[in-house]
Amino acid sequence: MAIPWNETQPVRDTAPTESGVTEYDHLHLVTYLRLLDATAAGVDPDQIMRDVLQIDPMLEPERARRAYETHLARARWMSREGYRYLAIDEKLKPN
Repeated sequence: MAIPWNETQPVRDTAPTESGVTEYDHLHLVTYLRLLDATAAGVDPDQIMRDVLQIDPMLEPERARRAYETHLARARWMSREGYRYLAIDEKLKPN
């Protein structure tokens, strides 16, 4: 099952670890959702690395694994805690 790509910002080798939501997080909310959805659906991590993170695990195995693990951890954090920061973010409120 191919996961369509629709991000315009490439992912970094590691996701943020700050205790608040970063600009990077804002840019990659869709990436985080896609990671959570694909993982919940049982998609093979190598396919997620290729299709969601756009990193080929055959060509860059260490980078792909690091990006996958840190972005999935950040996605889980966003779903448990980070969303609260989004709820009070002035940039996301209607004018």
